[in-house]
Amino acid sequence: MYAVVKTGGKQYKVAIGEKLKVEQITADIESQIVLDQVLMVVDGEAVSIGAPLVAGASIKATVVAHGRGEKVRIFKMRRRKHYQKRQGHRQNFTEIRIDAIVK
Repeated sequence: MYAVVKTGGKQYKVAIGEKLKVEQITADIESQIVLDQVLMVVDGEAVSIGAPLVAGASIKATVVAHGRGEKVRIFKMRRRKHYQKRQGHRQNFTEIRIDAIVK
């Protein structure tokens, strides 16, 4: 059984028991959260596709950790103009564990 859920402007394929890193969610560690924007649920041969969301479906998850991703380095340069700019960015994330998929 798996589902496709939308959170933080992105879509993720989730299954029970797996961990994934999503955009930062304001919740305490070890707290339960509910993701209610479920786009599709697959249970064996039964497939439920939402238009755009599956009615009554939700994902129950536990917040495992908060952190920051790898540094992305940005380098801009204009040739022959003596212009060089360096910048870095680390995106915040929340790691969650999927506990249940409710249809």
